[in-house]
Amino acid sequence: MSQKTIMITGIGGVVGQGILRNIAELNLDIPLIGINISAVSAGNYLCDKVYKVPYSYEPGYIDAVKEIVEKENIGLIIPSTDYEAYYLAGAADKLGTVVAASPKEVTEFCLDKYKNYQAFSKYNIPFAKSLLPSEYNNEFVNTIVKPREGRGSRNIFVNPEKPKDFDDSYVVQEFLEGPEITTTFYVKRTGHLHGLITFQRELELGNTAQAEVVFDYDEEMIALILKMIEKYPFRGSCNVQSKVTSKGIIPFEINCRISGTNSLRSQFGFNDVAFTVQENFFNEEPELPNIRKGSALRVILDIIYPDISLNEIKNKNDKFYIR
Repeated sequence: MSQKTIMITGIGGVVGQGILRNIAELNLDIPLIGINISAVSAGNYLCDKVYKVPYSYEPGYIDAVKEIVEKENIGLIIPSTDYEAYYLAGAADKLGTVVAASPKEVTEFCLDKYKNYQAFSKYNIPFAKSLLPSEYNNEFVNTIVKPREGRGSRNIFVNPEKPKDFDDSYVVQEFLEGPEITTTFYVKRTGHLHGLITFQRELELGNTAQAEVVFDYDEEMIALILKMIEKYPFRGSCNVQSKVTSKGIIPFEINCRISGTNSLRSQFGFNDVAFTVQENFFNEEPELPNIRKGSALRVILDIIYPDISLNEIKNKNDKFYIR
């Protein structure tokens, strides 16, 4: 049988590119198969092969992934987007391979801030108070209205004049005052918390522009995460976005997949991409985190393909350089 390979989804985005770079740095000599909605994107130069697939919510997506799994002998799929984590987790049995994501019941409510609030409220787990516009009756002094399933800080409205005028694809949340933090934690297949790392960061167009490792909130975040995983089967790498308020740390969004700062986290002792591969591909105990102090800035780099047209770009075997 041919060598097993690893598939990374959404290689055109910063999450997928970070996952690819982290795996490449492990020097495993394992072929990396990338999939994306376009045949050519920024992640091609890190992949051995690249396939174009439909959007994850389109009817042909799972069948397209299954065909690639069988053709390329995929031993592990690592989703890089929330929707792919949800759809792939739900189809893991059909795909016949390991999907690095929490079970469907968890990925489903984490897709929807309103459902997330409802799920956590059952067990008094902190989460930003969230109401549908149709049921909102001026409960909050300050409001923030955002898409229930939106990502990337798009279509967000702070203190809109009439929150009830939005349709119920949006959610009205209490606007939380305080610093924003992003915490990534990893839960082993046994259900035990393996560790966490927290960044205080600044965003530009929805993506992290700069980040600093902070330790001030570890104790409170550990208590919060332990309560989450006691009540719900979170697995693998997950990300909690929170505000530090006068009433304590309150999450407002959770991503049930490896998140965008994975390329930064690995440089400060929390390599959740390595944990994922070690556990789910090699069936090994993941290495222990060793969190270090530090900070990071993101810059834009260029991938240059001399004498190659865009439609000729394939994979890491192309002639290119980075500047």
